[in-house]
Amino acid sequence: MKALVAGGAGFIGSHLIDALLAEGDEVVCVDNFFIGTKENIRHLEGNPQFRFYEQDLCDFDKTLEIFEKERPDHVFHLAANSDIQASANDPLIEYKNTYSTTFVLLECMRRTGVKKFFFASTSAVYGEQMGAEVSEEAVAFKPISYYGGAKLGSEGIISSFTYMNELQTLVFRFPNVIGPRLTHGVIFDFVKRLKADPSHLRILGDGRQSKPYLYVLDLVDAIIKFKDVPAGVTLYNVGVESQTTVTRIGEIVCEKMGLTGIPFEYTGGRGGWKGDVPVFAYDLDKIHQAGWTAEMTSDEAVAKTVEMVL
Repeated sequence: MKALVAGGAGFIGSHLIDALLAEGDEVVCVDNFFIGTKENIRHLEGNPQFRFYEQDLCDFDKTLEIFEKERPDHVFHLAANSDIQASANDPLIEYKNTYSTTFVLLECMRRTGVKKFFFASTSAVYGEQMGAEVSEEAVAFKPISYYGGAKLGSEGIISSFTYMNELQTLVFRFPNVIGPRLTHGVIFDFVKRLKADPSHLRILGDGRQSKPYLYVLDLVDAIIKFKDVPAGVTLYNVGVESQTTVTRIGEIVCEKMGLTGIPFEYTGGRGGWKGDVPVFAYDLDKIHQAGWTAEMTSDEAVAKTVEMVL
C-alpha cells in the first residue's frame, strides 16, 4: 500500500508514519511545518519507502500535482492546527489549516480516484456536555472553540464526499493526545513555569478541569487496527475511560521534578481559557466492543509524557 500522510511531520502524524513503514507500506508525507517539525521525521531520511513534500495543502494545484505523481492508495489526514488556544485570537488559523485542508484533500482524492480516507477529528466537536459520557450517536453538537467548529465542519464535508464518491472513510474523535514529540500543552507549560520559578505554580482555571489523556502510541495502534473499513463513514470515539485533572497534572509534574510543597495558584473560573471544555468524558463502548482498548490510563500517559519532556 502507498499511504499519503497529510501533516506527517506533526506529533501524531510522524508516529503514524513510523507504524505504516513498520507494516511495510510506502509512505508519502506532506507537511508545511506550520505545527510539525523537521526533527520529527529526520530519522526517516534515506529510507527508500519514504518521500517528503514540503507543501501547503491549501494550495490546491500543487497538492493535486503530488496526488497525480504519487497516486496514493490511502490518505491519512492529520494536518490541522492542534493548538486550540492559539486560534482563539485568530479564527482564520482554523479555516485555513483545519477546514480548508480537508476540502482540498477530498477534492484531490476525487480527481485521482483515491477511495480510502482517515480523518483525525476531536472530542471538541461535542462541546461542553457537563461531564456526561458522550457517544458517537450524540446529535447535540455544540462546539465552543473555533477548532471544534472547523473539525465538525470538516466531518460534514467528509460525509458528503464519502457518499458522492463511495469512499471508505474512517473518522476518529479523540481527546488530548500526549507522548513523545509533543510540543505544546499543559504539561509543557507546567514544566516551563516550574523550571523558570519553582517557588509556585500558576494554574489557569480552578484546577478541576478533567479530561482523558490518550498516549500517542495507543492512538496509532487503533488507527492501524481499524484503517481498512467498508464503503461509507465508520466513526469511533477513541480514548481512555479515566480522566486527569489539571491539578493532578501539576502534582505529577512536581513529583517527577522532585519538587515538594509547591503552592498552586489558580486564576479561577471553570475553564482555562474561552473555548476550553472544562470537563469531558467519552462513551467508549463502540470501540471496546470492536476489540480495542488503550494500554495506558490517563494518569499513566501523563506521567510518562512528563518524564519525556524533562
